[in-house]
Amino acid sequence: MVIGLRSTVSFLALLLTVPLAVPALPQPAAAQAAAGRIGIDLPAQPLDRALTALADQAGLRLALRAEDVAGKTAPALKGDMSVDEALTRLLAGSGFAHRVTGSGTVTLVPAPKADGAEVLGPVTVEGARESAWGPVQGSAASRSATATKTDTPLIETPQSVSVISAARIQAIGATNVKEALSYTAGIEIAPYGSDSRFDWVSVRGFDAYTPGFYLDGLQMRNVDTWSVWRAESYGAERIEVLRGPSSVLYGQNGPGGVINVVSKRPLDEPMREVRVQVGSDSHRQLAFDATGPVDAAKTLSYRLTGVVQDAELPAGGMPNDKYFIAPAFTWKPGADTTLTVLSQFARIDAGAYTRPFPAVGSLIPTPAGTRVPSGVFTGDPDFNRLKQDQWALGYLLEHRLNDGLTLRQNARYSHIDVDYHQVNASRFIAVNGNAADPANYRVLSRRTSGSTETSQSITIDNQAQVDLHAGAWRHTLLFGLDYQRTRVDAAAYSGGRAAALDLDAPVYGAGRAFAAAPYLDGITTVVQTGLYAQDQIKLAERWAATLGARYDWADVRNDSRLDDSRTTQTNGKASYRAGLVYLHPSGLAPYVSYSESFMPSTTTDPVTGEPFAPETGRQYEAGLRYQPPGTGDSYSIALFDLKRRNYVTYDPDSMPRRTGEVTVRGVEIEAVVQPVANLNVTASYAWTPKADVTASSNPDEVGKQLNAVSRHRGSLWSDYRFASGLKLGAGVRYVGPNRGMNETAPKEVPGYALIDAMVGYDIGNWSLAVNARNLADKTYVASCAYGSCYYGEQRTVMATVSRRW
Repeated sequence: MVIGLRSTVSFLALLLTVPLAVPALPQPAAAQAAAGRIGIDLPAQPLDRALTALADQAGLRLALRAEDVAGKTAPALKGDMSVDEALTRLLAGSGFAHRVTGSGTVTLVPAPKADGAEVLGPVTVEGARESAWGPVQGSAASRSATATKTDTPLIETPQSVSVISAARIQAIGATNVKEALSYTAGIEIAPYGSDSRFDWVSVRGFDAYTPGFYLDGLQMRNVDTWSVWRAESYGAERIEVLRGPSSVLYGQNGPGGVINVVSKRPLDEPMREVRVQVGSDSHRQLAFDATGPVDAAKTLSYRLTGVVQDAELPAGGMPNDKYFIAPAFTWKPGADTTLTVLSQFARIDAGAYTRPFPAVGSLIPTPAGTRVPSGVFTGDPDFNRLKQDQWALGYLLEHRLNDGLTLRQNARYSHIDVDYHQVNASRFIAVNGNAADPANYRVLSRRTSGSTETSQSITIDNQAQVDLHAGAWRHTLLFGLDYQRTRVDAAAYSGGRAAALDLDAPVYGAGRAFAAAPYLDGITTVVQTGLYAQDQIKLAERWAATLGARYDWADVRNDSRLDDSRTTQTNGKASYRAGLVYLHPSGLAPYVSYSESFMPSTTTDPVTGEPFAPETGRQYEAGLRYQPPGTGDSYSIALFDLKRRNYVTYDPDSMPRRTGEVTVRGVEIEAVVQPVANLNVTASYAWTPKADVTASSNPDEVGKQLNAVSRHRGSLWSDYRFASGLKLGAGVRYVGPNRGMNETAPKEVPGYALIDAMVGYDIGNWSLAVNARNLADKTYVASCAYGSCYYGEQRTVMATVSRRW
């Protein structure tokens, strides 16, 4: 029998067959929890954290306005007691008492006066605990949907996941997504050094920017051109990293993992923020964020987030201007239906800033003993540019038919226009045959490259969630049908010549010439349709299993204007996933998992004349999470064995073969904790002893790293807020040595450590902060590849003044 929903026309496209009679989940045993006794072990901590921890443990609902409990602390609490008794003890001396309603909602009310005066009405309103798509409460997130597409506790997720909250983004002073990921395990944020063009990022040794980041669980696909979506970090409520193959839920993808940016969404409670920022490179920025209900019944709420930036890039006086606006609305016509409309527009008007130099002359000295000055800009300020307009309009629609069945449809249309041109340094121009003469290492030849592109994408994800409960067993079943279509019209060129650059006396704006003809001029259309199913199984509140399967149909069509040719490729591929978690009462949660990925190949097999079958990825992972009861702290360790298999390599005769394999093995450790009140600590470490090509049709590649992966990588950030309002923060980021991409560096690329710092002051609704990245202004080589090396980021200092009310 097919379920139809007259009141929600958009769901008519969701043709999923499910039975009408679905066993309903039992109501939360809130009243029983309030009256019965439970084991409680809460340390002394801020009152809001203590209340949140207790409510989460007891399955109650709780909402707190920060101003109601700001500066209040709760005593340590340990022993078997009722929730009512625990709440009374936590609120003692705070000026508040509590009420627990039949629906399991904790409401704070002013405490009775000693003279027995009448108690006033409640000062807070009913609300929900942390949502997988909402703000993070405390120092660490407890829930996420990136790994499951359902609102799931992180401790029940059998795969490595990191959540970077908006508060953490602000604390470390991140101005973009890659900076926000600086203190996250297993992430490389500078595979091409200091690069203004995009947020190049790799996860577990594999590029995460192709086929693209995700925005609110829907992919922002790119097809290896310059039409790459730029995510705005100020518009993010949280940034989530799912490590390892993830095709079961998301279709064609790389083996490293998924980076999902969760947008700020409308809230039921009013909140407004204005930020002014000034800093290095003539940086001036105004940002604002406002949200709240439109009507008294809170059926309609809004959010408006915006950024205006006037800045320059670190060299050449090139602009680095940006405009971003993101209106959003949520409509709740009833308790069971929610429609959220998300939109955004961004205009980027900037130059293009990169720092590549010949490896001989940067990583190692030239035969004359000289090095290229790291501060020289080898591009051309009059030519380098990256102008991009992007906009998106989408919605998140959810309707609950009953306690056991929920339907969702998430959809988005996005559009990108790109105008990109750049001058890059190539090699030294020798003036004589004397290798020891410094004059042979003074002038660099340069080349031009660029592209003009338009990209259009539509993505739809239909879901049906079925919740079943039978005895000690609980099932959360998810059935999905998703579709995406991306069309990119691009004209790209490379290899054009530009005027040579004298490093001792650089002159810009001299004559340039484009390549005689573009290497790409045409339209690429990528279509994916996927059907997936997932079962999250909970047994006796001690075991949590996740099983998933998916089948995809993927089509790629290339229409070339260079020779009026058309090539098409069609693939079908099944993917699987399984995981198991044991939930110990102590807060320990060991887990094991297996996951797969696939990616279609666009290379043609010379034997059959057909495109090669898709490359695949698979991962085995075992890990341990620890969430001490009564705290918001989170610890995790993951051991993984990851393979990229059947990718195309080229033999010594330049013939393509589907024989490539890369094996990555390692251990990742991460902790987000609050050891004492007002002290936040984020620590991560990754040990990757193997990240090598283990099979290739080219024997010279076997045993070498395909991408540059350091054996050791670690970071530590901490910040502390004093009772006076003063706040201090400091961090260190360490990246160990490696041999560059495909181990092509002429010698080992040295490791480096960078220091970041923050000092600020909070007073009332005002917050002041000064953040510095690479505080010591350390000059270092971030990476090397095929004869070039890339210098890393220079010191930046940003001062931010914000008011929130």
